[in-house]
Amino acid sequence: MKKKNHLLKNLLLSLLIPCAVLAVLKIIALAKGVQLFANADSWKLFFRAVANVTLTTFALSINLDSGRFDFSLGAVSMLSATVAGTLAQQWNMGPWPTLAVAILVAALLGLIHGGVYVITRIPPIIVSLGMALFYEGCAFAFTGGKGVSLVTRTDIIGFSTIFNYILVTAVIVALVVLLFDYTCFGAHYRALAGGQKIAVETGIREVGNALGCYTVSGALMGVVGFISLANTGSQQMALNFGSIGIMFTAFLPMFIGGWIGRYINKRVGIMLGAVSMALISLAYARFDTASSVQSIVSALLLVLFLIYLNNEFAILSRFRKKQEAGA
Repeated sequence: MKKKNHLLKNLLLSLLIPCAVLAVLKIIALAKGVQLFANADSWKLFFRAVANVTLTTFALSINLDSGRFDFSLGAVSMLSATVAGTLAQQWNMGPWPTLAVAILVAALLGLIHGGVYVITRIPPIIVSLGMALFYEGCAFAFTGGKGVSLVTRTDIIGFSTIFNYILVTAVIVALVVLLFDYTCFGAHYRALAGGQKIAVETGIREVGNALGCYTVSGALMGVVGFISLANTGSQQMALNFGSIGIMFTAFLPMFIGGWIGRYINKRVGIMLGAVSMALISLAYARFDTASSVQSIVSALLLVLFLIYLNNEFAILSRFRKKQEAGA
């Protein structure tokens, strides 16, 4: 009985933030006379955001947990989608082969990034900035700056369905949980993230694990690139760090996922954080919010959540003292 109550408490705390976000947005929507989920397009936007944010947050957190900041995520997504989209045009590939090519290309790009890091030993943040510029330049040169257009490929554009978004998200969450929580690779990853020096002294190979993390992170961004390509039917080019914006969408769900991870599997917590972020993105669209206001609100939410995390113990202690005084 005690165990059941503990599980129920953890489940309720895990769902607290997504449910609170939904409740607040419902109240705002009611005041504005707008329905959050008014039609099929709203649901599609929501599930696409869940897929993109979940995968991008996984890709960011995999390396960031070990102190490796990665600015090249957007460039990997863009270049892999560019190569896959171009090959889909030339070889008339369907959506699933195109997705497979995007994943393979992105995994290779991630592996190259990791190789540069482990060989040069330059701080990862500097390496990632260089790789972001390099991959942006490669994508630009590959298409002559014209980008990729698949607007006439109804089979690839037809990939953008709610079912496919749910399928891709569920499969990848399951694979990431399996890899990082139930394999030797995942055990070494957690040991290195917890204490690199001690882990290395026990015989864990840091280089191999780092290369694996960069490869997995790249593969995830390949899926994100393909989802974007299939949704818009095109891949535009970006230069001079124009691709790094996608990375910033992952910070808030990553920290929310870390908090939820106290009560449930961390990877599932990140997905629930992504659900919260997807609800906010849907609200931006339904409320017709200007992009400048979206940036300000998102930044404020991130800062407020970090302030809470940094002062959580003091806030909860004060709350408990008030409860005891009132009892």
